[in-house]
Amino acid sequence: MSPTSQRTSILLVEDERAITDPLAEALEREGFDTTVADTASEALERARAEPDLVLLDIGLPDGSGLDVCRELRRHSDVPVIMLTARGAEADRVAGLELGADDYIVKPFSAREVVARVRAVLRRAAPTPPSGDGAGPIRIGALSLDLAKHEARLGEQPIELSRKEFELLRTLMESAGSVLTREALIDEVWDMNWFGSTKTLDVHISGLRKKLDDDPRQPRYIHTVRGVGFRFSGADEV
Repeated sequence: MSPTSQRTSILLVEDERAITDPLAEALEREGFDTTVADTASEALERARAEPDLVLLDIGLPDGSGLDVCRELRRHSDVPVIMLTARGAEADRVAGLELGADDYIVKPFSAREVVARVRAVLRRAAPTPPSGDGAGPIRIGALSLDLAKHEARLGEQPIELSRKEFELLRTLMESAGSVLTREALIDEVWDMNWFGSTKTLDVHISGLRKKLDDDPRQPRYIHTVRGVGFRFSGADEV
């Protein structure tokens, strides 16, 4: 395999040449193999080559980047960073709910993008098996198999995004103890996370829905106001 083929590949989906040209050049300088798509349809076509990460603008000529993200998540766990307009909070939340890993607000610098890309790739890197033979984490009807990257509620599998899985893992591993919002952000995202802590709320909300957990009468995820969250201990469910 040639050195070029071993480089991390980035699919940049953006239709503004004033953004794509300097950003693609900056990414290439940083050692990333960058491919540009300027429409939603081209993005999905180029995504078949299985890039290592997708930088995805929401506003595209032939559709929404949110639809592209939704389609990617149907068959791929590729890390996705959304590019959004300033003040478009609803779009950012929607992207996170669809499984995006991060978002960057325009205007942005190439330096910020590179830092975000490296952070997301670092968090997305597979964790090697511990080799200690530990089985799934089980609390009540919920089980989390770290080796297989599977979650089940009773006999039913739960479809989780990568971040949802890591968040659930962190909560379940500390079941019975309160985890601060800052600790969860540091563990599941990155200690140098640039974004809003609303990202955490979006993922907690998504987990609750998938666990059929009523926040008013929680079975699993409890909100500790002003502090963070606590997952029920094995003796509570």
